[in-house]
Amino acid sequence: MARVTARTSDIEQAAGVLRAGGLVALPTETVYGLGANAEDPAAVARIFQVKGRPPSHPLIVHIVGADHLDDWVEDVPAAARLLAERFWPGPLTLVLRRSRRVPLEATGGLETVAVRVPDHPVALALLAAFGGGVTAPSANRFGQVSPTTADHVRAELGEGVDFVLDGGDCEVGVESTIVDVTGDVPSILRPGGVTREDLEAVLGYPLAIPSASRVRVPGQHPSHYAPRARVVLVEPEKVVAEAERAQELGHQVGVFLPPAFTDVPVKAHAVVTIPGSVAAYARGLYGFLRELDQQGCDLIVASLPVEEGLGLAIANRLRRAAGPRPTA
Repeated sequence: MARVTARTSDIEQAAGVLRAGGLVALPTETVYGLGANAEDPAAVARIFQVKGRPPSHPLIVHIVGADHLDDWVEDVPAAARLLAERFWPGPLTLVLRRSRRVPLEATGGLETVAVRVPDHPVALALLAAFGGGVTAPSANRFGQVSPTTADHVRAELGEGVDFVLDGGDCEVGVESTIVDVTGDVPSILRPGGVTREDLEAVLGYPLAIPSASRVRVPGQHPSHYAPRARVVLVEPEKVVAEAERAQELGHQVGVFLPPAFTDVPVKAHAVVTIPGSVAAYARGLYGFLRELDQQGCDLIVASLPVEEGLGLAIANRLRRAAGPRPTA
């Protein structure tokens, strides 16, 4: 996939917006982020306001390179150095003890901070031009489907964003993997663009994915990455029958049709055929959810992929999308 590179004048304008305390939507390889100067508490607070995000939910600080890590954190263990050296720039976030440079507004009041180096030329150019760290959660309303194009950002946040940098479609399509390296043994707090298998190959030992974390990080809310339509998860062989049953009950049903069932006719309002490549599925996941929303579906029937490689991250996002919705 060819990346779109922003004009130098756009990069400089975006950097100026950040310096002035404004918000910039920026492309990364994972999803588009809503960026603010990580050292400006007022700008960081505005991210929470625009997204409708609870202030207790920490943000990820994006930096320009691994050689800047010590400027933002304290006590970097050998495992963190190794992972940063191998996977940065890339879709890996490390949770470490914050330095006093990081305001508590950016960490949800925690003494830990999540840090990563994005693998996108536009994001890296912006970070270099700005000369500092940028807090950047996904550029969407809290709990809803993450944006993977600049148009997604404009449609959802509108004038809440001061400047949108268009870097084309995101290549990975799901958020970064978050690894807690503050304890004796690293653990995966959110599966994402760097696979568990790749992490374990570099570290040389297995990594746990705890069901409950002692450290708050992005993406842990029970309902997250959710379209307007309700998401129902069933076994792959039951997708067609469940979709047709719901359609008969009066729902406008959208279907995520597994690759093994592409030749099976489905009586539903809208059908998305899941790619056979797990990387293509991850890249298209949020776009598929948005597409079914736009087609007026009120129910989406899907199944979980095999939970290995990127399939683990896709399954995590689908479970959150199907999670219990907050009540007013």
